[in-house]
Amino acid sequence: MILSEKDMKKIPFNDYTFHVSKDVYEPAEDTFLLAENLVVDKNDVVLDVGTGCGILGILVAKKARRVVAVDVNPHAVCCAKMNAELNGVAEKMETLRSDLFKAIKKNVKFDLIIFNAPYLPSEMREETNWIERAWAGGPTGRQLIDQFILQAPSYLKKGGKILLVQSTLSDVEETVRKLRERQFCVRVLAQDKVAFETIVVIEATL
Repeated sequence: MILSEKDMKKIPFNDYTFHVSKDVYEPAEDTFLLAENLVVDKNDVVLDVGTGCGILGILVAKKARRVVAVDVNPHAVCCAKMNAELNGVAEKMETLRSDLFKAIKKNVKFDLIIFNAPYLPSEMREETNWIERAWAGGPTGRQLIDQFILQAPSYLKKGGKILLVQSTLSDVEETVRKLRERQFCVRVLAQDKVAFETIVVIEATL
């Protein structure tokens, strides 16, 4: 798959510019809220789940030792690779096509896992293209969130952290409860009221 910069929308953020193709989720309030709350150590190995255009993985790669960025959308994988090259972090950022953790080896563990989840309640007919799949979370908005919570601990180092973005429309209290059941210390790190919902960044430490 070949992408051309001239066919893409340019999204500025701080001192960076990200190119986004029409088949890739465009960074919005949820992306920027998480971006503003990223704290990364120089020795961290980080997994960016649902990387989209790669914005969060690239911001992390500027500081971390290594980043693996995954997305189920093949257009997003190509877009993230291009943006990693344009922003000078291609040597530190590996980009893979993966449905959640499927492409990650079982013995690989990370210091930080970030996930801007598809969290809006949706009907199946709304999930017919790649953009819709980026926000559609099933009837309760929790389809991918619950799968992520179930799988993520196996890929996290002891003392490692998760940063998860979701909406109050998909039951933040349920996410906190399920994370605590899996032995995480949990807190709401940041939130932003937008239109008919509040977007929340949840920090969970194993």
